[in-house]
Amino acid sequence: MATYSSYRALTTEEIADGSLTDTNFADTAKKTFGVLWVYGDPGACTPGCCCLWTVPSYVSKVTFELWGAGGNGHGQCSCDRCHHYRGAQGGQYGNKTVATTPGCQYTVCAGGVYRCYSIECTGCNGCTTYVNGYNISNLCACGGQTGYANTAWTTACYSEWAYCKSPTDTCSDFNLVPMVPGWSNANVFCHCHNQEEWMGTAPFIGSTIVSQIRECWIRCGCWTVPYGAGGQGGMGTYCGSGACGQGGTGGSGLVKITYL
Repeated sequence: MATYSSYRALTTEEIADGSLTDTNFADTAKKTFGVLWVYGDPGACTPGCCCLWTVPSYVSKVTFELWGAGGNGHGQCSCDRCHHYRGAQGGQYGNKTVATTPGCQYTVCAGGVYRCYSIECTGCNGCTTYVNGYNISNLCACGGQTGYANTAWTTACYSEWAYCKSPTDTCSDFNLVPMVPGWSNANVFCHCHNQEEWMGTAPFIGSTIVSQIRECWIRCGCWTVPYGAGGQGGMGTYCGSGACGQGGTGGSGLVKITYL
């Protein structure tokens, strides 16, 4: 009886180009593996990205991972008052694994943001990321909540849940909603030095984002933030400056497609 060690090993030079094709292998031995990312422009005011994806040959299973777009950062309610601030929330995460067939198609949309900088107390929530297609209906990940600013800076406010989802809501196998960041506090009436604000991040891909100003007339939110993260808000440390900082937009949503 032949053993594995009795088989002669072939070198690549001994195999003629084109001598082995798909017809030489059983269908059960043919597999295609790959990873595809769908996302919008990482710059300001991203519109997100939508596409129609077709399942390649020899693929029988696909996993979709979704992240909603981050909420836009806040502006300021008044140019003549101290504020305290709450950072924008990062986008929700969800995933789903389904059986599929080569040639099946999926509509894949990575959520964008409201394409305008915020000059008021609030901005706009991030847009939803979603996937529809064979064996999937309305799979989605919600966008993050907008940031907030207010002039009632003595109010003690804390982090909270913007919305609650069960682990299998939004048609996913598992989803996770990040918390909305807590409020900053001004430590001196009117001359509001030493402000600090935390922006929300997206689960599993985000990192901590903190904005700090010690003494600054105005500071606008950054134009570019990480994918799925909340946008930076407009901030200031003085009363009566006559100018207000504007908030930046959130990060684009994402979809990761892993197929086998």
